[in-house]
Amino acid sequence: MSEYPLSAADLTLYDPFDGMRFSMHQCFLCGAPTTPPTDSVPVFAEWLMERYNLAVRPIKLLDMSIVNYQDLRIACCPRCRTQHVEPLEARVEEAANEGISGLRRLDEQSLFLWLGKMFYGILITELLNELDPLAKPQYPLAENAQMLRRFQAFFQPLQALRVPIEYDDFVPGSIFILEADPTEDHMAFEYDDDLSTIAFSIKLDNTVLMACLVDNGIIAQAMRRVYQDAHRPLHPVQVAEFKARVYYAAYLLNVIPDYFTRPVKPGDTEVVMDTFIDDITATVFNPWENSGYAQSLLEMWKRWQIPLEEIMRDPEQPLSYLYDADGQPQVMKHLAKEDGENKEGK
Repeated sequence: MSEYPLSAADLTLYDPFDGMRFSMHQCFLCGAPTTPPTDSVPVFAEWLMERYNLAVRPIKLLDMSIVNYQDLRIACCPRCRTQHVEPLEARVEEAANEGISGLRRLDEQSLFLWLGKMFYGILITELLNELDPLAKPQYPLAENAQMLRRFQAFFQPLQALRVPIEYDDFVPGSIFILEADPTEDHMAFEYDDDLSTIAFSIKLDNTVLMACLVDNGIIAQAMRRVYQDAHRPLHPVQVAEFKARVYYAAYLLNVIPDYFTRPVKPGDTEVVMDTFIDDITATVFNPWENSGYAQSLLEMWKRWQIPLEEIMRDPEQPLSYLYDADGQPQVMKHLAKEDGENKEGK
């Protein structure tokens, strides 16, 4: 709860997509003027960079430029930083200190806001880079109207980071928390995203959090059984398969939620947000194609060098390590050498 009394401005949403107002001179949360580099916050929190030695680790952006994690920052005014961003990071850090049990106890809105803040920070970095790119991206984000509409939709519930918002009878995203079995898990930290589908994944020791951040929980509903089956320690190759399913489902998602806020009345202390998805004129998901899903698996399984021919040995049933040949959840401790060339052994 903020120590400041709420004003009308505190209950008013901000829309930087109106006029594409993205810069290091306007707070990403409220639009207040900022002075760089003082008025900014790291995309990946200080505690996260310190714990996983990320500060000088390089990261490649869409324009092929290379920056260090510590250089990824977004404009943030002092009030939003101290009243909203830092308290959120403190809550997540405290939960992360307890490992996967602490993160699973953390409320879903805090997880959504934390993952969303990092995703949005990467997005803003990419949008600003497009103004002066090292190399022009093949598909510039700012020139894709549907993608910008998806980004704009995502930013509305994300403002619960600053504005007290009650989502009425919906959750803005699908969030999954998986446990990686440490037997053959050698990566303490891993992160990736797909800006076009607003999918995000981050690994903290044996906890893997992944999400589609603007689907109103549709993908979580569609993957309900698979997620239930995955509530056990998973081999990293199984985690990667689950991620392939989430990312491919996000790619197939064919709807963009609309969000509406109810009029604020005197004395209100929060904004009530409603949502609507037009599933009458459009199908919720485009048709599933095993060939397309196999490409998602190929990408996620790069570390194990599992070839497409092996993945599609049975065109009707792509290779799975989550399930056995009878469709039952498969327990794995090791990935055997015979499962493919040049992979992890027993």
